[in-house]
Amino acid sequence: MALSLHHFVLVTLVLVLLPCMATSTSHHHDGLKSLHFSLFQQETINKTAYIIVNGVAGPATSQTTTPFGTLFVFEDPMTVTANRSSKTVGIAEGTSITSSLDGLRSISIAKITLNLKNHKGSISVVGGTHNIKPSDHPVVGGTGDFMFVQGYVTASPVDLKGLTVVYKIEFHLYWPPYAIKSSS
Repeated sequence: MALSLHHFVLVTLVLVLLPCMATSTSHHHDGLKSLHFSLFQQETINKTAYIIVNGVAGPATSQTTTPFGTLFVFEDPMTVTANRSSKTVGIAEGTSITSSLDGLRSISIAKITLNLKNHKGSISVVGGTHNIKPSDHPVVGGTGDFMFVQGYVTASPVDLKGLTVVYKIEFHLYWPPYAIKSSS
């Protein structure tokens, strides 16, 4: 079930962990430190993702749709590659509510906790998710090394077949000048 919040997990950073498998870049430009990387969210129905409240009559539940008003929660592993057995470097946890009558769009809230080589902490995202198309979600906060972070994550479906669905989560993160630690 391509349930909306799964898109968050939205997070990747292979640059530091596995440079040949994923890319990550960090820059300082115009006073902003930035970090760009990708991870893969692995969502397994009735194992890492659950429907809590069934929606009203409408489209049947499938890999890509849920009835209008369906409340869904998840705690999905974030991996370095699209392969479920690849290294887990984070967890995406959150909720979504199906907000379109066709069952393809939802409003999602997620916290993505990352344990990367050079960055540890969480990123909070919120926004609208489309189950079968790329969706951008604004970053609304962070903790640890992601304190004061701004930016967005893009969630794109990779594999929507089978019990486990996979989304590529691309991170586009920026720190304002006041958030950068100065070296004394």
